[in-house]
Amino acid sequence: MARDLRPAPRATAAGFAAVRRGHGRRRTWAARLARSIAPAAAAAAVLLAFPLTPTAAERQLRVCSDPNNLPFSNRAGEGFENALAELIADELGAELSYTWWAQRRGFIRNTLDAGECDLVIGVPADYELVETTRPYYRSSYVFVYPAAEQLDLRSLGDPRLRKLRIGVHLTGDDGANPPPVHALGRLGIVDNVVGYMIYGDYRDPNPPARLIEAVANGEVDVATAWGPLAGWFAQRSDVPLEVQPIKDGAAFAPLPFEFSIAMGVRRGDTALRDEIEAVLESRRDDVVATLERYGVPLVEPRDGRAAEGAEPLRVAHDDVSEGQ
Repeated sequence: MARDLRPAPRATAAGFAAVRRGHGRRRTWAARLARSIAPAAAAAAVLLAFPLTPTAAERQLRVCSDPNNLPFSNRAGEGFENALAELIADELGAELSYTWWAQRRGFIRNTLDAGECDLVIGVPADYELVETTRPYYRSSYVFVYPAAEQLDLRSLGDPRLRKLRIGVHLTGDDGANPPPVHALGRLGIVDNVVGYMIYGDYRDPNPPARLIEAVANGEVDVATAWGPLAGWFAQRSDVPLEVQPIKDGAAFAPLPFEFSIAMGVRRGDTALRDEIEAVLESRRDDVVATLERYGVPLVEPRDGRAAEGAEPLRVAHDDVSEGQ
């Protein structure tokens, strides 16, 4: 590039004055900028010295759930426990996330106790493997039969049960089968009982539903089932089905036919438990409305206490003998 070799112009007094005015303006602007930046810089220094705690929007509600167990939960979020989880997350201002695990043996051990999640939406109120909230609903085992038959069954002592084909859920372990199975055995009603495995084939949607489907398609005349499961699938059946709570369960004590259901957190996490309880109390009407929308048969406690003994067969959570 050619260099300009012409002599530089001579400085004049007017030129010096203009330059000084320019420098003065620059100094004034710089001072103003410094004054405007100083508060922001000071605030930034404070933030760096005292980091912000996570905002409510950054909080997560991590729920332990079964991806294939309607009406309770599924991966698509279609169960009533999914709906209740959303309600709680909304009240806590938290983002809802799930850890998916089939609710079979080892469920609590591999989810809640492993630290993978923090809340189980449905557990028996006296479940020792978790810290439970106060119960938020109570239900019972029920009869399910075609509405057209007008059986109006309410008692296991009804003599017609000796001739009807009765469908029941089985676990494969006689000691863990649900209360109606044991009660029918006590009554000598065995030969006309048809068992359906509660776990079924997990490759199929909602394996426990096969029992209710058997009533609808005529494989059996009546079934005994856990109320929330029966109510949901009866409600969605193409064949109208009647659902009636078993009323004489007390005659088979100590077998429990009614259960109070709570939510469960990790043992010792009383802070989260108390938060969940507060939401369940403040949104009580919404909780009940959700349960009723899903057809859950609700019963009132007779003595204000949760039923004791084996848990309802919604699918077993865990086996204490396996070391949780």
